[in-house]
Amino acid sequence: MKRLKCVVAYDGTLFAGYQVQPKKRTVQGEIETALKKLHKGADVKIIASGRTDAGVHAKGQVIHFDSELQIPLSKWDIALNSLLPDDIVIVKTEEAEQDFHARFDAKGKEYRYFLHRSPKRDPFSRHYAFQYPYSLNISAMKEAIVHLLGTHDFTSFCSAKTEVEDKVREIKEIELIEDNGELVFRFVGNGFLYNMVRILVGTLLEVGVGDRDPESILDILDKKDRSYAGKTAPGHGLYLWNVFY
Repeated sequence: MKRLKCVVAYDGTLFAGYQVQPKKRTVQGEIETALKKLHKGADVKIIASGRTDAGVHAKGQVIHFDSELQIPLSKWDIALNSLLPDDIVIVKTEEAEQDFHARFDAKGKEYRYFLHRSPKRDPFSRHYAFQYPYSLNISAMKEAIVHLLGTHDFTSFCSAKTEVEDKVREIKEIELIEDNGELVFRFVGNGFLYNMVRILVGTLLEVGVGDRDPESILDILDKKDRSYAGKTAPGHGLYLWNVFY
């Protein structure tokens, strides 16, 4: 029995999210269906680094699973991709240690959020970037970012539905990348809570349009109450970019 580790990319547009849900199309469901075909009808459970919501994309999701098949390592990508739909691709497969765990061994993650800055909709990016027509004070947003870096209790910046009790996380980097009418938010941290990146983006946008002061971030963190932070940015602008081990 081998444990295999895969890097997976997917377009989240037509998925109800990563995790299997009854009667809904999910990333996990499609991959497990492909593995079941490879294993002649036997169920194969996959474990991911974490879940992504409906509409959210991934460039570098990581999964692991166990298999007794004697497929050469170099052929696993080809075998799986031949059975997967066009909106999922296995980027890379490698053999992992038997005790490797895609979720619990992750040391950190990088997310990126794409903003299409234009008063006009772009029909070609409408599923892949959040169209935002308002002018932004980038300097004010960068001032606000300073207060988010480091280790904090991010209760105010996660969904009220978040199940984990420990909401302390470390954000190591937040970068704003401006490129040809696009603004990309880059977040690197040791972990992220449910909806955390999208709420951070929504709050920083409110700073950018002048609805909040940069220093208000300190008060939001201190309140530990979701109602004090900004709106949750739409899922289709978000990408799980990389997982670190």
